[in-house]
Amino acid sequence: MTRIFIPDTIKSMVGDVPYTLNKVGHSQSQVLIFPDKVLKIEKYNRKADKTVQMMKWLDGKIPVPKVLCHEIHEEYQYLLMSKAEGKMSCDTYYMERPDELLGLLAEALEMLWSVAISDCPYRCNLDIELEEARYRVENGLVDTECAQPETFGKGGFASPKELLDWLESNKPPIEPVLSHGDFCLPNIFLNNGSVSGFIDLGDAGIADKWKDISLCYRSLKNNFGGIFGGKVYKDFDPNILFEKLDIKPNREKLRYYILLDELF
Repeated sequence: MTRIFIPDTIKSMVGDVPYTLNKVGHSQSQVLIFPDKVLKIEKYNRKADKTVQMMKWLDGKIPVPKVLCHEIHEEYQYLLMSKAEGKMSCDTYYMERPDELLGLLAEALEMLWSVAISDCPYRCNLDIELEEARYRVENGLVDTECAQPETFGKGGFASPKELLDWLESNKPPIEPVLSHGDFCLPNIFLNNGSVSGFIDLGDAGIADKWKDISLCYRSLKNNFGGIFGGKVYKDFDPNILFEKLDIKPNREKLRYYILLDELF
């Protein structure tokens, strides 16, 4: 195993306790799991300060890890935080109990929406997201291999550029709430029948209510359909999420936000 550099300040806080490496997810970061702490190491990027600020702002409002130490060393950032209790919502226990899972995910969404946003540090402006998407498209940074099968090709969009043009021409009206920004199953922790943690908050801020619903809906389809984890759970209906939320599905917004995320 390659030796991982850890700054002295953080090293003194974690000691010589053994750790495991988290391999769930698609980020380029290294995540070291200690018994009661988590250390996330990644190249410094524009989300670094935002992540820390949002975690501190959300502390006491919803269950999020506490920031214990944040350091920049050369081109890398090191974020040491408390460990979220419980299991990821994609854990086998919850995948085998879809009714319980969907109820808790609905509770997690409603927990986010209940937070007052008047002094939220960040707003996830759709125009800015589209500008970033355009940069990614124009610089060949979109990985079409990771997209949903129906997004590109026959029956879908001919290219990321065509998708971007459609997104820019079909911007939906916004229902502003506190948004996680990447509401997928590995980022929501559950424990003993309750929502115990929200992690990976680099995209959190004020955004459309349907952004999180859409990414949750897609994550449910992908996890239960075997795209992640390999196991297919038959007879699962992600539309039960809307029953748990007691809302009617907005199919136009679901499609829009899922398609927007394909460019990132």
